[in-house]
Amino acid sequence: MENQTRISIDASHKKSTISPHIYGHFAEHLGRCIYDGIWVGPDSSIPNTEGIRTDIVEALRRINIPVLRWPGGCFADEYHWKDGVGSLSERRAMINKSWGKVVENNGFGTHEFLRLCELIGCEPYIVGNVGSGTVLEMQEWLEYMTADADAPMPNWRRQNGREEPWKVRFFGVGNENWGCGGNMRPEYYADEYRRYQTYARNHGEGNLYRIACGASDFDYKWTEVMMERAAKYMDGLSLHYYTLAGDWKNKGSATDFSEDEWFITLKKALRMEELVQKHGEIMDRYDPEKRVGLIVDEWGTWYDVEPGTNPHFLFQQNSLRDALVAGVTLNIFNQHSDRVYMANLAQTVNVLQALILTEGDKFLLTPTYHVFDLYKAHQGAALLETIIEQAATYGNGNDRLPQVSLSASEDDQGRINITLCNLDNRATAKVGLALKGLVKGGKVSGSTLAAKDMHAHNTFSNPDTLRPVALAGLAISDGELNVELAPMSVTLLTIE
Repeated sequence: MENQTRISIDASHKKSTISPHIYGHFAEHLGRCIYDGIWVGPDSSIPNTEGIRTDIVEALRRINIPVLRWPGGCFADEYHWKDGVGSLSERRAMINKSWGKVVENNGFGTHEFLRLCELIGCEPYIVGNVGSGTVLEMQEWLEYMTADADAPMPNWRRQNGREEPWKVRFFGVGNENWGCGGNMRPEYYADEYRRYQTYARNHGEGNLYRIACGASDFDYKWTEVMMERAAKYMDGLSLHYYTLAGDWKNKGSATDFSEDEWFITLKKALRMEELVQKHGEIMDRYDPEKRVGLIVDEWGTWYDVEPGTNPHFLFQQNSLRDALVAGVTLNIFNQHSDRVYMANLAQTVNVLQALILTEGDKFLLTPTYHVFDLYKAHQGAALLETIIEQAATYGNGNDRLPQVSLSASEDDQGRINITLCNLDNRATAKVGLALKGLVKGGKVSGSTLAAKDMHAHNTFSNPDTLRPVALAGLAISDGELNVELAPMSVTLLTIE
């Protein structure tokens, strides 16, 4: 059938391991992500653990988030960590010059962030200040967090209530140093990176994974220069890419959009494939063993803020369209898990493509959250070879996209998990999956996230408008699984 997508999945051909860190997240001191989001303070009437909001912790634990990036973003290169430790009365306030010039009281600092990671059960990814900081400041931060010596920084940590050092593995040496992190040229930043990372030393049994600031979007020169001049000094190289329905001046609405805007948003999301491939090809020339991980530590949709909200706080709603962007992007990362080692959706709470929205004591899970809940089955699993033998397409005018996006993996229990996205906002996707090399292969279950309205989203008055529902009637016959995917849907199939 011409309108059917036919895919071969070979369970006997295991490829790269899908790093759990691909399913990472990002929490910046921006808008209401930290304050009035994750952090409510210990005196709040909202249930909390040491000031950290309980329902947020529980929700993030449920999706097994592996790593959380902090404190920025642009904020990282104006953040001075010593202002955020010790008793609150002694902490030095600052102006958050990147995001609205609001006063930051530094009530949420190193101890609070690392406690948040402990509560969630995830690894911290901390970004150091290169733009306005010093080598000594970065060196002392790492000593404060990770050293166990009888020395000034570890002793200051003990004085502030933490006896044992924390385990901090992921450390970023600056953020967006081509822009808000200093407006540097790649040649200049490469030298600065080499200098700063020299003093980002391991302590005790720690083994830092040093992440260099990489390119914005399609700036392949930046990647070339960094790999040529500094590859041997780094473990990871970052990449930032945001999906916009419009342009940077007029990004479009998160919930009031046309079919054309639906299409162009997904078309732009799919360009992540091109970015990963082309930046990866440059990295391959200098690092054929793929030792250096590609770290896509900022990605997601970016729209105009919700009407009536602070334009610097980047608060936007989150619809079924965002769920499809998340689904296709995570499929791309899975398919390139030989090079992509970590990714961090921007951002966790109340900012950009958030997992969670709050308003006072109100709380909701977004459609994007539910995608991460479905896709968590891929974490740490073996990527399976998938071959698209026949691809149905989805059109808008003379432009066409593949109708279906997918990735497949096998976990350590032998279960095969297949995630599929139907990008088409009108038509059902008929998909035939030819399954090869199955060791098991009897029971099939599935869940799907879908709606009849492309603008569907969850609100505080209707928080469950969009949530996954079980699929019925799934069965393998003669080594083939046929499934119909609802229009504009994200689906997980599990074979065991």
